[in-house]
Amino acid sequence: MAATLFYILATVMVIATILAITGRHPVHAIVYLVTSFFALAGIFYLLLAPLVAMFEVIIYAGAVMVLFMFVIMMLDLGHPERGGRPALGQWLPALLLGATVLATISYAAAGFAGDKLPAMLPGVKEFAVTLFSRYGVAIEVISLQLLFAVVGALYLGRRR
Repeated sequence: MAATLFYILATVMVIATILAITGRHPVHAIVYLVTSFFALAGIFYLLLAPLVAMFEVIIYAGAVMVLFMFVIMMLDLGHPERGGRPALGQWLPALLLGATVLATISYAAAGFAGDKLPAMLPGVKEFAVTLFSRYGVAIEVISLQLLFAVVGALYLGRRR
């Protein structure tokens, strides 16, 4: 059962990622990338890592995608006034992938609702202590990289 759900979510994730890479419109690429992140969160949930799945949704599908959208809007890459309303053919892949992810995650959540998680899984406190004691330097380096990316986007987006 879990293996089937895993393969469905993995297929959706690969297809959405390919569509995000090959997409010509940057906003459409972001929608496909968010779909890929939600599928990855579902895979983490199936692997009995609900905390990592929650981080995937909050950090990547939320914060990073807002940052990408901010950069696209600042660099004026998408021109919504020039484009018309998308045809059904353009909506169909995103709707199918999104519905598949939603149905699979709902089915997985309903199936695992009665199951007890193994006692060996660490809680949030143990995860945080391990993360910030062993990997504190790496987290600081990543936060500096994100800061440099924002400063670079502001530099590129400013008007001369």
